[in-house]
Amino acid sequence: MLLILLLLLIGLQYQLWFRGGMNEVWALEKALAEQREANEKLKARNAALAAEVEDLKTGRDAVEERARSELGMVEQGEVLIQVATPDSTPVKEKTDDEAPR
Repeated sequence: MLLILLLLLIGLQYQLWFRGGMNEVWALEKALAEQREANEKLKARNAALAAEVEDLKTGRDAVEERARSELGMVEQGEVLIQVATPDSTPVKEKTDDEAPR
C-alpha cells in the first residue's frame, strides 16, 4: 500500500513539475517580466510627451522653435537665408522636332 501511494505521489509530482504546471508558471512569469519592462519604457515615453505638451501649452520657446523649423518663421530684424540645392533631374534638351519654326 505504501509503495502504491509513493508511486502515486511521484506521478503527481512529475505532472506538476514537467507536464505543464510549473513550466506554465515559469513562462507566465517571464512574460510578466517582459511586459513590465515594456510598460516602464512606455511610461518614460509618456512622461516625455506630457512634458512636451505642457511646454507647448505654457512656454513660448517651444512654439517658436517649431514655427522656425517647420514654417520658416523669422522675427523682425532677422534675415532668412535658404540654401538651394541643385536640381538632380537632368534638363531635357530640345531636338530639332521641338524647336520653334
